[in-house]
Amino acid sequence: MTRIVVLISGNGSNLQALLDQSDANQLGGQIMAVISNKADAYGLERAHAAGIATAVVSNQDYADRESFDAALMQVIDGYQPNLVVLAGFMRILTPTLVRHYRGRMLNIHPSLLPRYQGLHTHQKAIDAGDKEHGCSVHFVTEELDGGPVILQARVPIFAGDTASEVAERVLVQEHAIYPLTVRWFCDGRVVMQQGNAYLDGALLPPHGYAEE
Repeated sequence: MTRIVVLISGNGSNLQALLDQSDANQLGGQIMAVISNKADAYGLERAHAAGIATAVVSNQDYADRESFDAALMQVIDGYQPNLVVLAGFMRILTPTLVRHYRGRMLNIHPSLLPRYQGLHTHQKAIDAGDKEHGCSVHFVTEELDGGPVILQARVPIFAGDTASEVAERVLVQEHAIYPLTVRWFCDGRVVMQQGNAYLDGALLPPHGYAEE
């Protein structure tokens, strides 16, 4: 059984999608713990309701990113995970931590990578006049939002859309593709080798599975 640790910073809606799939025995692994860098993150309440262990490692308690990440790694490794899932974890991770979990850390980013890395992706897509937007699940590497993409989902952008309207549309897709990708990992179908993502032994294209 794949042991999963989920890292969050806020509401935890993607965490809830993972919990729901776990309850339905569709996740393929077991969520061992939910760890937040914010003690008031609502996602911790979701974990408590599901009977999942929680921990808080507050970045405010540490002088720098390196010491915070060292403490975070110690807590994560206490649960002996095979997979670390970033679900709205709003911290830029140090290369040391990323290397430690290389090939076993996933993130979901609200854009069609490699477009719009970083924050405010929905507004950036609107400002650029894009007709579509979306989300990407990728392996985490030392490049911010730059690891190999496994799966993307696309949504339309309509004239007059606000960033929040686009965000809601994207979030629906996030809740669909993140648990699916976690299931693929747990089933041994998706792996990272030599900096590339493979599904069922086949090299995935730059935009992940089902590229048009």
